[in-house]
Amino acid sequence: MGEVEIRRSSRRKRTVRAYRQGDKIIVLMPADLSDEEEQSHVRSLVERLDRRERRVRPSDAELLARAAQLSDRWLDGRATPSSVRWVTNQNTRWGSCSSNDASIRLSHRLKGMPEWVVDYVLLHELAHLIEPNHSARFWALVDPYPFSVKAKGFLEGVSWRQQ
Repeated sequence: MGEVEIRRSSRRKRTVRAYRQGDKIIVLMPADLSDEEEQSHVRSLVERLDRRERRVRPSDAELLARAAQLSDRWLDGRATPSSVRWVTNQNTRWGSCSSNDASIRLSHRLKGMPEWVVDYVLLHELAHLIEPNHSARFWALVDPYPFSVKAKGFLEGVSWRQQ
């Protein structure tokens, strides 16, 4: 389960909440809960947090499968990457691709972001396998994705906050 820190508050009356802070899980709960209620809540919240994180932090194999789905849905299957993987050396880009070997790399900074944001970056890189630059033809491939504008705004906000 990893390290769990319980923070009890007399101001908190009913709600119990958990979130990850680095490698630690923080659980916020009312001060007057019994030890039994505490353990029940901690188990439930940690399981829910783990399920959610697995959903929003796919493996490299899951990324490759997702890329195939996105290519089929939005690019008529024309983009077929040889690999899709998370990398930790992209701190200024969200993703990149190599047209030489059709490989796609996504920044680890995307892990934990909403699925539609990761899908947008993945679709963006898939489109580069068809159209290598940011021409009008490139944007014609990417823009039909219904979350394009929202995802661009989300990523711009994250980038601005990290400056």
